[in-house]
Amino acid sequence: MKVVIQRVKHASVTINNEVVAKINQGLLVLLGIIDDDAQEDINWLSNKIVNLRVFNDDNGVMNNSILNNNGDIIVVSQFTLHASTKKGNRPSYIKAAKPDVAIPLYEAFVKQMETDLGKSIQTGEFGADMKVDLLNDGPVTIIIDSKNKE
Repeated sequence: MKVVIQRVKHASVTINNEVVAKINQGLLVLLGIIDDDAQEDINWLSNKIVNLRVFNDDNGVMNNSILNNNGDIIVVSQFTLHASTKKGNRPSYIKAAKPDVAIPLYEAFVKQMETDLGKSIQTGEFGADMKVDLLNDGPVTIIIDSKNKE
């Protein structure tokens, strides 16, 4: 699994002109899934995200996690995170898991995130044409790959 995490002042997801997810301060997590992702990837990545110290403490130093500041999370599926641009100019998405594999893993990831965060998180809709709006705070953007553990 690969994620792009953005610390946001606010974020929302709109599908067919309807806002389906909206948060204030928190994290927007874009999630890409490949065929060999498994529950161990989900567990490791979810724990890493909720404990990631990317929020400022009282001294203005990034020492706090989402757990410390009671922020919210939106998770959005994004198969394009596994794009290969090695050949030509048209990205290949062959590494990205097909829906029959990706959807159950996506749903399990969301459930694990809710468990680790201790509250509900918001989501986009798997496979939908989504409009994601955000105000990146910092900007702070972190990329994590569960296969590399970094």
